Amino acid sequence: MGTGKVLTRRGGNGAASARSLLLTVLGEFVLPFGEPVWTSTFLHVLGGLGVEEKSSRQAITRTAADGWIVSRREGRRVRWELTPAGRRMLTEGAERIYSFGVGGRPWDGRWLVVMTSVPESQRRLRHQLHTRLAWAGFGNPTAGMWVSPHPDREAEVKQIMADLGIGSTAFSFVGPFAAIGSEAELVARAWNLDEVAERYAAFLDRFSGMRPQPGDPMLQAQVWLVHEWRRFPLLDPMLPDALLPPGWIGRQARRLFDDKHAAWKEGAERRWRELAAG
Repeated sequence: MGTGKVLTRRGGNGAASARSLLLTVLGEFVLPFGEPVWTSTFLHVLGGLGVEEKSSRQAITRTAADGWIVSRREGRRVRWELTPAGRRMLTEGAERIYSFGVGGRPWDGRWLVVMTSVPESQRRLRHQLHTRLAWAGFGNPTAGMWVSPHPDREAEVKQIMADLGIGSTAFSFVGPFAAIGSEAELVARAWNLDEVAERYAAFLDRFSGMRPQPGDPMLQAQVWLVHEWRRFPLLDPMLPDALLPPGWIGRQARRLFDDKHAAWKEGAERRWRELAAG
């Protein structure tokens, strides 16, 4: 279905990077507990997820260089804690991740259309624009045009444009679909829902039958569950039911996420506290 421009730009569902897994651990355990964490705790958890120690240490260093965590030396050992910027970033991400997929209010039929473009020569800026608009649920049916059936996100887009310094070159419009073309074709050009559905099916296949034992297996399962789920706000634009295929698989995936996350939460947090105390 459609060109899938936004989806393919975000990359595939390949091996998780050490830094990406570290961010999941920070958001799932460090953020809510608010306590400094030993380097050895990070190395143990990431090692259990298949990350080599060298890559884990590099991920910690890079995350610190980005200003999201800071070190505190205690004798010969080092603890890490979130910076205010890191706490804000993870809090915003957690709010989006854990609210994602929850049924919303009825759609009034209005679209938000944003017109903006960045020269090909400014590739880093183009990537930032595409990533942040995709995270906000926008589709890109044609060059320079972004659409969303959620007009209330205009303020979020305005902030994105201001952050990237391109607000003066962008334009926005809000209104219902008119008489030329069809909404179904617009959706097909802006988002590849077939591929999104395939990702949901893979998520269901991976986690439906997973029943980890207490201890490290349950902690690791919880990290993987959240890590895979946090991809979906970049993949699924959360379209209104009127624009989705019947029996949309995303609803089933959300129920599974909620059920597994609740079932593993206590055991995963217990194991985290044990490791963090060491």
